[in-house]
Amino acid sequence: MSWVESHSPSFSARHEEHDADAAAEMLAQLERFRIRLDERFDVTPGEISVVMHPSPGALSLAHPWLPLARMFTAPAGRRYMAGWFAKREIHVLAPDALEARASAVPGSREALLLTPRHEYAHVVVGANNPELPPPFTPGTFRRYLRWAWLCEGAATHFAGQTEHLRPGIARRLREGGRPQFPPDARDAVLLGGTVFALLEEEAGPDACARLAARLPEPGGAAAIETAFGRSAADVERQWRARLDELRST
Repeated sequence: MSWVESHSPSFSARHEEHDADAAAEMLAQLERFRIRLDERFDVTPGEISVVMHPSPGALSLAHPWLPLARMFTAPAGRRYMAGWFAKREIHVLAPDALEARASAVPGSREALLLTPRHEYAHVVVGANNPELPPPFTPGTFRRYLRWAWLCEGAATHFAGQTEHLRPGIARRLREGGRPQFPPDARDAVLLGGTVFALLEEEAGPDACARLAARLPEPGGAAAIETAFGRSAADVERQWRARLDELRST
């Protein structure tokens, strides 16, 4: 296997030689994405390394926290955990491997191909919210699980994946039990973005960035009430009504 590097102003990519064109396209997309996030967040880190892995096994070996996180995620959401993140580095599957991972459900391929943006969004959220990883330690991993709906929801929302996940969400709602609100770690990958989508519809994208950048204590209800400016119970009723619409599609 021959590894080479590609570079852009804010990112570098390490990849197999035959993925050079795909790496160049990915870096260009990440540069545009960073500019968009810079409009919402105080800090958008540069000098980020991206490692493109040829297989899920290679990705899991590079980041042992990823398979552990998958264990806490419902099977329907595990497919979309196709990357991981550190403070100055993100790891993703190469485009061919992302496409191979997609299911026949409409939107699956499109959501997976946005994985590099999803992982960079994690880096940005962590850089602006000192309570969240990266870096990962046993303590910050526990906090990631506790706040998975926010961590994964923010990354999914800002990466533009939520709309593509609608068919998968509908399937989860038809085949699974009643989800918690805010979504627990099992449902965070698929349902976390729906909380941010609702907030953006009501209060705009800056409100989503503010939610991602702070953790009101003692828990999720306080974060929801601060972000939406009304009771968590009221937000939950609206959120469940929106999920009912998705379930019927």
